[in-house]
Amino acid sequence: MSKPMNIPMHRFKYTKLTKSQIGEKLKAIAESGPVCRSEFTDELSGKSIRIITDDGPVFEYSFRDKKNLSVKVDANTFTGSYGALTLKNIIFFSHMILSEQRGYNVFVDQDTNLVTIIEVWFSSGRKERTMGGKEIIIDDREVQRHIYYGYVEKKGQTAPETRHHLTNRIEGKGMYWLQDTGIETLELYSSVVSTNFVEHTRLMDELGYCSPSDYVLVNDNIFIYNRTECEFSGIFTSYVVDLFTRTQVGVRLGFNEKDELEYYMFRGEGEIVGELTPLGPFEKIGNEPMSAPATGTSRTPVKGQRMAYRPVRDFVYMTDEEVHEAALKSTTNFTATDMAVNNMPFSDILVGKEFTLRYDRGGPVIHYKVEEKFKLKYREDKETTWHEVEYRAYEADHDLAWFGHLLVDSKPRTSLLIALDLTNGLTTCIHTQMGTEYYGNEVSYYALFGVADLEGINPPKYLRHEFSDDLVGTAWSWTYSNAMTSMHLFTAPNSHSWTIYTADQSLGSQWCGPSLLVKV
Repeated sequence: MSKPMNIPMHRFKYTKLTKSQIGEKLKAIAESGPVCRSEFTDELSGKSIRIITDDGPVFEYSFRDKKNLSVKVDANTFTGSYGALTLKNIIFFSHMILSEQRGYNVFVDQDTNLVTIIEVWFSSGRKERTMGGKEIIIDDREVQRHIYYGYVEKKGQTAPETRHHLTNRIEGKGMYWLQDTGIETLELYSSVVSTNFVEHTRLMDELGYCSPSDYVLVNDNIFIYNRTECEFSGIFTSYVVDLFTRTQVGVRLGFNEKDELEYYMFRGEGEIVGELTPLGPFEKIGNEPMSAPATGTSRTPVKGQRMAYRPVRDFVYMTDEEVHEAALKSTTNFTATDMAVNNMPFSDILVGKEFTLRYDRGGPVIHYKVEEKFKLKYREDKETTWHEVEYRAYEADHDLAWFGHLLVDSKPRTSLLIALDLTNGLTTCIHTQMGTEYYGNEVSYYALFGVADLEGINPPKYLRHEFSDDLVGTAWSWTYSNAMTSMHLFTAPNSHSWTIYTADQSLGSQWCGPSLLVKV
């Protein structure tokens, strides 16, 4: 196993591999096909099957042995290597057609003869409209997928009337997986179109990430899953799961951060780690795809289209200087937004108080005078001039003030978000400012811990607020307005995700970001 990556995936600059570069790298698997730590099954050796799909190709497979096959897809015949694994009544096999940078992952239910085929391909050249309305071209390295449903043709038998189909039954389930490769992941199926996953072995940052996903129902305890790490490496992962035994067999295909081709199959064992209650209608079974229409236009779905949240593509890059020039033209405080419709009432808990906040490890010492509900005066210890600014405060708990304000004439623009415990004199400041090493218009932040000099309070010498993982493993839904409800998942110590509810209360698009969790 390679060393874990120490750069967060959302910060890593993945190479924009070209179609020709991808073609060269695919040559490495021309003879081997997929590899696997577990033993491949020979159950298909010497057999031939014909698969009929709805609104898709006819596949005619002939398996020479446990490694080599030929397939006729409509009128075209291809040969190549494959691998196959079994899980209960499911036989799963995967193969690539290298000349077309395309492959198929085939799940056959031997009890019902129903089949799900997930076609995958590189270098799609596919255009997609982001949720922000921007039309982009998908990177060649990002694995595309398209799902076909069908059945194995049996002579003398009529075609089955039922099919595998998309499902919402898995929404809200969380599972821990350990593959035969040694890879460990925590996967939270928190949306009908997305997954929140935490890599325990591939990465070392204890962050959760979100990727678009599909969930296909085979029967009451078996489902097929896939995800593509859009906006990141573009790697594709798919597997079939038996919930009764908490086991899986699957495949991983794509290019990692080193631009190395990964194409392997795996077995895994897991545990269910939690459940979220779905809030959608009981009669809805989730068998219709959820996709984001183009803004202001009607577009026919294209092959490979899926709901993918791509905030980096929608983000408008600004330099530090451009941000500062914009701030000089217009800086506003505490304006009303759709996110603030259900805001808590502002508090006058600080009115009439004078206090000094002293932050540890050489942090700032800030003096405050608060005479009004929405205005305060402050100065840092090194200053002689008092600054008057707007602020807003909440009483988050009994005698716990949470307030924030901008620093006057700050460059870059900086604000302080402060928790002040009026009972024991402890304080935490989240210092936020415009600009990171990546974007001038991205906010950076860090936490400061300290004490307050406040009349009537003798603050502790050693006790402080502290970072905490108490919220990890929990989920909170917030209704900001009649038009916006979001569920926040705290899946890892250093990040959380937010999932947008759809009109019928199913959970839809999802994204994530680094965060701080502080115990007050």
